[in-house]
Amino acid sequence: MTLRRFILEMGTGNDLHGGNYTKAALRAVQDALHHSSLSFIRSLQLDSKQMQVEVTIGVQQPELVDCEAVKKSLPHGQVVVKSVKGGLDVPAESDHDPVVIASAAIAVRFNLP
Repeated sequence: MTLRRFILEMGTGNDLHGGNYTKAALRAVQDALHHSSLSFIRSLQLDSKQMQVEVTIGVQQPELVDCEAVKKSLPHGQVVVKSVKGGLDVPAESDHDPVVIASAAIAVRFNLP
């Protein structure tokens, strides 16, 4: 069996008020999911429980992302989430309440003969 990537989808999310990295990450994941259709799973009669899903979140402060919350937001597969340095913080003019922008990359893989 060979692990093969079938989907690589990207998304962007933000938190305009509150500087919440997890909220921005969740929105980035939802954005990526809304760009994809996994109809090939049914067409090829694959088991979605065997799908391996790797989520990479890019934000300026990766340690502030609740990766478990991001993992729970994905509906199918064996999910692994990691948070890395990336994204963008846009400072507010008043020195508080920055805009947090997160990037998400979601890779979907299956083991196939």
